[in-house]
Amino acid sequence: MREIGLIADTHGLLRPEVHEALKGVSMILHAGDVGGQAILDELAVIAPVRAVLGNTDPPWALDLPANVRVTVDSLRIHVSHGDEVGRPNAARLIAKYPDFEVLVYGHTHVQFVERVGGVLVVNPGAAGHRRFDLHPSVARLRIADGVAEVEIIELPD
Repeated sequence: MREIGLIADTHGLLRPEVHEALKGVSMILHAGDVGGQAILDELAVIAPVRAVLGNTDPPWALDLPANVRVTVDSLRIHVSHGDEVGRPNAARLIAKYPDFEVLVYGHTHVQFVERVGGVLVVNPGAAGHRRFDLHPSVARLRIADGVAEVEIIELPD
């Protein structure tokens, strides 16, 4: 089994509890609105990090791609911020990225997990500053025998 940490919308704040929540993962995928290189550097203490540019990340400050694509145990994973489809939801993301088994996005700050056919769509929620009366969170993506499952982990306010 492989475990991958999923995080989004840190907006320059990495809560100390993220270290425990993502302890032992083999990789961290950040779905944008990072808020600075220092966030990526601290996450790299936990595991190697792949991150995408969010709509509030200035491109001149962070040299990040618009999307990241990785394959883990034959499952194709796509990570983007989600704002490229307007108001992201499972249907819009699947329509834009039909060739992936796992779609990870951020932008809305809302925790979201839905399986549509063979596609797992995940928003780990916002891990940074609490906004919109939502609890901060991250997620752990577990992949075993070609099947992906996800656990949302709420962080203290």
